Amino acid sequence: MKFHVFVFVGVVHLLSLNSGKAVYGNGISQRTFQEIKEEIACYGDVAKAIINLAVYGKAQNRSYERLALLVDTVGPRLSGSKSLEKAIQIMHQNLQEDGLENVHLEPVKIPHWERGEESAVMLEPRIHKMAVLGLGGSIGTPPEGITAEVLVVTSFDELQRRAPEARGKIVVYNQPYTSYSRAVQYRVQGAVEAAKVGALATLIRSVASFSIYSPHTGIQEYQDGVPKIPTACITVEDAEMMSRMASRGSRIVIQLKMGAKNYPDADSFNTVAEIIGSKYPEQVVLVSGHLDSWDVGQGAMDDGGGAFISWEALSLIKDLGLRPKRTLRLVLWTAEEQGGIGALQYYQLHKANISNYSLVMESDLGTFLPSGLQFTGSDKARAIVEEVMCLLQPINVTQVFRAGEGTDINFWIQAGVPGDTGSSPGPGRSHMLQSN
Repeated sequence: MKFHVFVFVGVVHLLSLNSGKAVYGNGISQRTFQEIKEEIACYGDVAKAIINLAVYGKAQNRSYERLALLVDTVGPRLSGSKSLEKAIQIMHQNLQEDGLENVHLEPVKIPHWERGEESAVMLEPRIHKMAVLGLGGSIGTPPEGITAEVLVVTSFDELQRRAPEARGKIVVYNQPYTSYSRAVQYRVQGAVEAAKVGALATLIRSVASFSIYSPHTGIQEYQDGVPKIPTACITVEDAEMMSRMASRGSRIVIQLKMGAKNYPDADSFNTVAEIIGSKYPEQVVLVSGHLDSWDVGQGAMDDGGGAFISWEALSLIKDLGLRPKRTLRLVLWTAEEQGGIGALQYYQLHKANISNYSLVMESDLGTFLPSGLQFTGSDKARAIVEEVMCLLQPINVTQVFRAGEGTDINFWIQAGVPGDTGSSPGPGRSHMLQSN
């Protein structure tokens, strides 16, 4: 994690040092690019100091140890749960004890859903107990469950072609995995599309490039005017097996039981801390990750790692006695997994000051060995980021990719603020970098 920490902290600090107004605004046109380039080059010693502390110095394992303590103490942090709120209070105290400035909590309302007991059993053509995980926000089944014949499809187009066959059945999606962005559509929209053609429930092949018989949960979305039906993910192996069975003409029957329940929205908080800028305190470089997770794991990678390297970015700068010209603002989001609910409310609260946001950053693609940054912004802003990344040559992480984005920062990016996400090849969503 230590190399990834440095990439994040290095870019955060060095971009906040650059003189002028927000990097996407008219301020940069007041200085020539050569002047900006020369100023950035002057921070070589600062970059080396950050590298030494983060990678080789006393802070080299700190973010890992901090993260391990939280996830071991609190565990999963599902939106609306007591464990999430406990984690938020712990982090609020941690940031205060770390000596950061303006540490506070900003209240928001977030969804509260609980999965309850769940099971899926194939009854025909043979008895087979399946691994299953209900999708976030799904309704439950009746107590006796739903027992119905299965229709296996590989795409929404096939579902439409076979719409008459879908009525009264459980639709199983066995969509191929070509990229996360393509496959995840079936998890998010699968229940709605199946309900439109009269299906009773849906089971979706887990959105994963490989599997060890492990279903993957995630958010799904219902649509006004369309009946809500229960929806869950199954393993890649079971989806493939049922596809083979169906291709041979076998009749497949499944009993699905889900005790999922939705409750009224719960109170929660985005957690904020800062290092106030010395020259342009009203201008903000925002660095972030999300504290919430799903309920079936500790959330150490999604997104504990991203949240803690974001905290570490400010810690390292403070420890070195550096004072950036712009304010560095850390935000630990709540309810990202439910669609960026906490981040949306933060945007609505702060968008009146959008001209003061120089850059928004989020780490939520995994904290693996970094390869660079994904960036979205103007050509002039990209040129500045490329110069900053040259300072990371000592650890050989200098690439600037296209399409910087993140659930929690997309509101700002879509409004014109430059955005960065850390880029690191590894499992899960980071495969988008390789396939898109």
